[in-house]
Amino acid sequence: MKVLIIHASAGAGHRRAAEAVYNYLKEHDPDLELVLLDALDKTNAIFKFDYTKGYSFLIKYATRIWHWAFLVTDSKILRPISRLLARLINFINCQGLIRYFRKENPDLIISTHFLPSELAADLKKKNKITSKIITLITDYDVHPFWINPATDLYVVASDFTRARLMLEGVESEKISVLGLPFDPKFIRHFDRRVLAHKLGIDYKNFTVLLMTGSFGLGPLEEIAKILHQDCQVLVVCAGNKKLYRRLIKMDLKNVKVFGFISNAEELMAVSQVIITKPGGSTITEVLIMELPVVFISAIPGQETANIEALARYGIGVSPKNIREIRDYVLDLKNNPQKIDALRQSIREIQKPFALKELASVIR
Repeated sequence: MKVLIIHASAGAGHRRAAEAVYNYLKEHDPDLELVLLDALDKTNAIFKFDYTKGYSFLIKYATRIWHWAFLVTDSKILRPISRLLARLINFINCQGLIRYFRKENPDLIISTHFLPSELAADLKKKNKITSKIITLITDYDVHPFWINPATDLYVVASDFTRARLMLEGVESEKISVLGLPFDPKFIRHFDRRVLAHKLGIDYKNFTVLLMTGSFGLGPLEEIAKILHQDCQVLVVCAGNKKLYRRLIKMDLKNVKVFGFISNAEELMAVSQVIITKPGGSTITEVLIMELPVVFISAIPGQETANIEALARYGIGVSPKNIREIRDYVLDLKNNPQKIDALRQSIREIQKPFALKELASVIR
């Protein structure tokens, strides 16, 4: 069976989910003919540049424009116009991807981004391909761009996500609450004492992890300053080199500074609380690690919707200011039973066997 696993490199979460599926199936079902593809590699150069660089620019420097665009495309009143316009733009710029779908016509398409899902579903509706289409919705809420009538199965993160799809008219038998795919490294056993020694920190200290994605967005410096006297703070600056240099120069007590990392699971394993952005893949990894979470610097639209979804399960807080962040973190530090209660809430929604269950659906 030929299986195409496809994503789009607008934000890292879609790619991470696709890679997790690809790597799991490659290891556990070697008889499958697997292809992993970035959909944007089959589009024209200008469209790809706008999709990737434009997204980065908007979420870093023009979040109000991004929020406006999200609201317009989410509005039921404006949806027919915005959806038609988006379909037209995609059709014009994605001819290479459309030709690829028609030529390859894989037995199964697993998509972790709404762009290839939509194009594949349109082709299937017109009998141009016969592929079974599984769409993995990589957020905890649902934007209408994810929904296409010819999709065979939607794999979602939670019952909240399932309910949102059903409100949009998707039949219940087309929805499976399996959880979002994640790298298995997040589920292995961790020895906190050994990891702390490896990272050069004190395993006995109450530890807070600050990590907001590849851009290092948000008030990380201010949060580190207000917490470092009371907690051990791990700050992941990622691509924010200016922040990294400032924090290194300040040399704050109890603060460990990182640039780009490939061991997020280890930093989570030694921490009692994480302060982060509410991206879908990040949330999934945090839930697997059973970490109480504070959300900051949410991208208006899908990430604020993710916060709302998690709040229904009593998971995650979004303080109004840095002082409230400090108060919340110290309350957890001084009341460990609250951390235990939060972990219990997390266990009720986490899906540690998402990949295994997805593989069983494929077979």
